[in-house]
Amino acid sequence: MRFKLTPQNTSFYGQFATLATHIRDAAHLLQATVEGPPGEWQTAARRLKELEHEGDEATHAILSAVNSSFITPFDRDDIYRLAARLDDCLDHIEASAEIMVLYRIGELPAAVAEQARVLAEMADLTLEAMPGLEKMHNLREFWIAINSLENDADRNYRQMIAALFDGDRDAVDIIKLKELFDELEAAADSFETVANTVESIAAKES
Repeated sequence: MRFKLTPQNTSFYGQFATLATHIRDAAHLLQATVEGPPGEWQTAARRLKELEHEGDEATHAILSAVNSSFITPFDRDDIYRLAARLDDCLDHIEASAEIMVLYRIGELPAAVAEQARVLAEMADLTLEAMPGLEKMHNLREFWIAINSLENDADRNYRQMIAALFDGDRDAVDIIKLKELFDELEAAADSFETVANTVESIAAKES
């Protein structure tokens, strides 16, 4: 058993939860956006941009806390890495909505809504896992569940790509939709990277 005699800055746990809350809000907004009419996409994209900025501020707050803390609850590099990986999730979610608006994508394939649903579930699990960082308890179920959902996202991505090239769809539409599919897949990959980072931290701290 390790004894820590020097007071630590424990504000990181709340800051990670704040960042994860922005991610959860963004993921659910993205889900509602892809399920809604195109006429509402621009408003949703603006709100997602605001959430992305709020996430950046939360990430910077974590990094500033690391730089100003003599003792941190776990390895400094791991704190930096986890904050950056969480921020990546939010960036890819926001970018997905931006692509929908900038490229003026019309009707979305039904599978896009399923991909957004998976991202929302991943975001829920990520937020729920953040309190576990303090004691490094009950986190194994988190990374197992995230890895399973990422497998679902991979399968859905492959099916979307296959359907995209199976038919006489216009080449420009193919390019637009493929970039959206790639961004959604990158978001799912980012959640898996967060889960893998948490697993690595838990292994080092146990």
